[in-house]
Amino acid sequence: MLSTGFTESLESSRSTATMLPSTCYSASVRSMAVESSMTPLGSVLPDQTLSDLDDVKHNLLDLRGTGVLVVVFAANHCPYVRHIEAALGDMAREFSATAASFVAICSNDTVSHPDDDIAGLKEQKSRAGWDFPYLVDSDQNVARLFGAVCTPDFFVYDIENRLAYRGAFDASSPKNGEPLTGDDLRTAISLVLEDHPVPEPQRPSMGCGIKWR
Repeated sequence: MLSTGFTESLESSRSTATMLPSTCYSASVRSMAVESSMTPLGSVLPDQTLSDLDDVKHNLLDLRGTGVLVVVFAANHCPYVRHIEAALGDMAREFSATAASFVAICSNDTVSHPDDDIAGLKEQKSRAGWDFPYLVDSDQNVARLFGAVCTPDFFVYDIENRLAYRGAFDASSPKNGEPLTGDDLRTAISLVLEDHPVPEPQRPSMGCGIKWR
């Protein structure tokens, strides 16, 4: 059963459920960032196993369990991820009493970006207050299976392992002056928890491009 506070939050989310339009970003901002590829809704959660920062293996289907899985492709060096990382940790705790589970995945090439090595990701996980697993996609295969192209890039899967939301945390980015609220992602998770569709259009996530080999 959802807590009273969460139920109130859900009612607020419902009231803004139709407010997920794409935002027109300036050409200058777009030129410096990569937008989500917007993987087709209904895509199946890849049945993949990755190791966390302590070399413990996690299967993505097992992490979802009987509930909803929120996947974020992340990186330590990326200012777009750093901008939202603490708020993301808070959101995961906000949903901790629900059937929503969170997991982060880093797919970046650590030769070109050594800040995204295991030590850097451990520092990030601690700094951001992430209580959820942080997995390493060392061969970058999982990012390709998801269609992930940027950090952060968010994916929410329903109880049938189908993609229900892919897009942004909210309208905020490091320099656009928009408040950091997490409203887009929070609304999506709340709706999927109640087995409701997330309205389209969904705002694309935007950030640093994944650093491919």
